[in-house]
Amino acid sequence: MRSAEELHTTHGSLEERRKVLTRLRSIAGHLEGVERMVGDGAYCIDIVRQTLAIQRALDRVNAILLGDHLEQCVARAMQSGDERERRRVIREILEVFETSSKL
Repeated sequence: MRSAEELHTTHGSLEERRKVLTRLRSIAGHLEGVERMVGDGAYCIDIVRQTLAIQRALDRVNAILLGDHLEQCVARAMQSGDERERRRVIREILEVFETSSKL
């Protein structure tokens, strides 16, 4: 059986990947700011508020990625005649939800 990487050379839409990259760069900058706050001994609750903001930003990245995955990869698999591929993408999504519920 081929891996997901072998099935598609490029995943998701270019526009959505650009959005995700922009958000990830912003999150990286935000994280560096929090790191400075910790190093400077900032008030704990202020740090917690910032880390919660980072978590929300990462949740948004995940939502964008999942939405794009559903629209691109899953839709393509569902329209294909390959029953194994359809089952595989459904299993992947279920695994993601299972993992997220454990967090």
